[in-house]
Amino acid sequence: MTHTLVLVRHAKSDWSGSHPDHERPVGARGRRQAPEAGRWLAEHLPEVDLAVVSPAQRARTTWELVAAELSAPPPVRIEEDVYSFGPEPLLRVVRRLRGEVGTAALVGHNPALEELVEELTGEWAAMPTSALAVIELAAPWVEAGGGTARLVAAGRPPG
Repeated sequence: MTHTLVLVRHAKSDWSGSHPDHERPVGARGRRQAPEAGRWLAEHLPEVDLAVVSPAQRARTTWELVAAELSAPPPVRIEEDVYSFGPEPLLRVVRRLRGEVGTAALVGHNPALEELVEELTGEWAAMPTSALAVIELAAPWVEAGGGTARLVAAGRPPG
C-alpha cells in the first residue's frame, strides 16, 4: 500500500510591513498563485485526508486559499514542528502520520521542504512560493530517509 504526501510551500508573503516572521501575511501575488495550487490538486489527486499546517500566518492563509479549490477540504491540524527551516522536525511530523491517513498535505517553509523532498526521495526539487511536491511513500509512511519514496510531481502550477 502506498501513501501520498503533498508538500505545499506557503504563498508569496507581503514584506511591506514590519510584521514578525510568524505573523507575516500572504501578499497579492501569493493570493493569485495559491488557488492555482489548489486547482491543480483538485484535478490531479484523490481527496486529501488531512492538512498539517505551520502556525505561521502565511502558511495558514495559503492552505485556506488552496483548500477553497478542493471539492472536500480536509481537516486541518496546526503543528509547531512544521514551522521549521530544517527537515528533521518535518520528518517527525511525517512519521506521526503513519497509519493515520492515506493522503496528507504538509504546508510549510523552505529550505525545510526542499530538504525533506531530497531526504525522502533522493531527488532535489525546487520549492518556490506556492509550489507543490507530490511524494509516494510505501507503507509504513517513513522508516528512514535515503530515497525510499518516489517524487511524482513538483513545481508551481501555471497561473
